[in-house]
Amino acid sequence: MMSFIRIYGLFLRHFYLITRSFPRVLDLIYWPSIQITLWGFISNFFATHSTYYNNAVGVILTCAILYDFLFRTSIGFNMLFLEEIWSRNFTNLFIAPIKIGEIIISLVITALIRALIGLIPAIILTSPLFGISLLDLGVHLFLLFLSLYIFGITLGIFVSAGLLRFGPSFENIAWSTMFLLAPFGCIYYPVEILPEFFQKIAYSLPLVYIFEEARNILINQTVNYENIMNAFYFNGIYLLLAISLFYYSFGQARKKGTLINIGE
Repeated sequence: MMSFIRIYGLFLRHFYLITRSFPRVLDLIYWPSIQITLWGFISNFFATHSTYYNNAVGVILTCAILYDFLFRTSIGFNMLFLEEIWSRNFTNLFIAPIKIGEIIISLVITALIRALIGLIPAIILTSPLFGISLLDLGVHLFLLFLSLYIFGITLGIFVSAGLLRFGPSFENIAWSTMFLLAPFGCIYYPVEILPEFFQKIAYSLPLVYIFEEARNILINQTVNYENIMNAFYFNGIYLLLAISLFYYSFGQARKKGTLINIGE
């Protein structure tokens, strides 16, 4: 049985590490706010030079916020796991003893808080600066954010599994994963723009269904529940694969004896 006390204890460790360090808090708030502000001005320019969207500022800026939440969730999970590796503390956790599932759950919870710390100020800025509100997506906003959160955590678990298998040399993948998937996620443009082969790849990812639905709600004022369900369907598949791979990588690292050297 999992111990919620151990999960809570590990959560507090990361939570205090974040909240007691001003540079860490500043980093969480600074980059999302800068990105949203920058994209807001780019969107204003786009709105005056194109008729592709009826509301270019609203559509593009909303998608930018959704993407930033995804990016922050994935990177947040990776950063928390890397903190354990950099401090050579990962193997020390099992002295508790603590289970792998408890480590994953504590990182999942803390990653959400990290993402929200950076996201909320950015969302607040959009209203006075650009007159945009994510509430235009209605109650379906929660479903879109939940789906993005699950996929972000899934990517984080995939990368963490790679870190267990290949060690710190896998760190670069942690920073590049989202940038590699971004073209196939169709964040700022419809999927039809992609070549046919790339479209097949895009439709195998939950991202395309999430961002297509966000644009559909904003532009057409309708909701396609099939997109939402497809996103959760693929999220479920990838999440199970990620967790299975994480357990497998952990088992292999322990058998080969590389687990104790993971921080070096």
